[in-house]
Amino acid sequence: MMIIFKRLVVLLRAHVDRASWRLLCLVTALHMGLVWGLLMLANEQALLPANVFFYYYIITTSTVGYGDFSATTDFGRWVVALVQVPFGLGLFGVLLGKAGQMATFWIKRAMTGDKDYFDFRNHIIIFGWHPIRTKKIIDYILADTKRDNRRIVLAVTDAIEHPLIGYPEVNFARLTSFTEDEQLARIAIADADKVIIDGQDDDQTFTTALKLSPMIKADAHISAHFQDESKVSLLRSHCKNVECSSAKSAEILVRAMQDPGSSRVQEELLSSLHGDTQFSLQLPQDVKSYQFGELFPYFKAHHNAILLGVAHDKSAQNLDLNPPLDYKICAGDVLHYIAPSRVLAKEVLWQAI
Repeated sequence: MMIIFKRLVVLLRAHVDRASWRLLCLVTALHMGLVWGLLMLANEQALLPANVFFYYYIITTSTVGYGDFSATTDFGRWVVALVQVPFGLGLFGVLLGKAGQMATFWIKRAMTGDKDYFDFRNHIIIFGWHPIRTKKIIDYILADTKRDNRRIVLAVTDAIEHPLIGYPEVNFARLTSFTEDEQLARIAIADADKVIIDGQDDDQTFTTALKLSPMIKADAHISAHFQDESKVSLLRSHCKNVECSSAKSAEILVRAMQDPGSSRVQEELLSSLHGDTQFSLQLPQDVKSYQFGELFPYFKAHHNAILLGVAHDKSAQNLDLNPPLDYKICAGDVLHYIAPSRVLAKEVLWQAI
């Protein structure tokens, strides 16, 4: 019996030391019950109904005191003065402090990247932080007015606090590694829909892409950016669901020299902040086959969109630009086009083409 008593004392002391919600709720409930019982002994009948007593208890104990309900007997007033208000005020102070402490805790977790996102589904994850480039990536994503309202998680390994706190759409996670299963589970990698990998160097990008490729959903997509192309062909051969990009500075410089204005065309095609932009659209699985010559005039007439080419997978490894008019396009193929804004598959009258 003594051992059990000691254990109960240790447990109670632990609750008191950290002012747990369980203890606070229990003490508050006991205080309310004690006050109600004493008021019943004082014959304060007007205060005893449950809905009235709860309202009266909160208003009086918090010292707001509207005066619409109050003790009328001498004994009832002694109960309020000696039991209800003094002890109740202390409880209210602890409860408010606990609530403030919890709010501070969650805000701090969001700032430091310690928060978990196990419950996220169909979200966008960006791996890597670059002070200028990452902000542009976020701006371009949010500038797409017809994009699915996906939540964005910025995952970093840098020892920094939330760098984009002014963006309510962006959640922040600081991981110890981009390749540890436990860390990746924190950001629900298995349920992500879009992934961008922009590591500190090509080695980090390469190893992260190799790790994530078999972990994501079958219909999810990974975009990985490299500074040079030394690892691009190797990654493409092993990870079909990873679309690799690299800096094309040499090609752009030569094209701008040979065809002046080409660099501006590239900027307009890539930027969703202004002007016409390059988009893609996957044909639904329930549509018939078409010829390129059937779709080209329809998209221009109905959506002011110019078709550029056709790919047979999301990574566009089998891409045909400017195909002939009799080129066959089937369900599941991906159309690449230029338009003022994104054209959704549901906006296309497929049966009318």
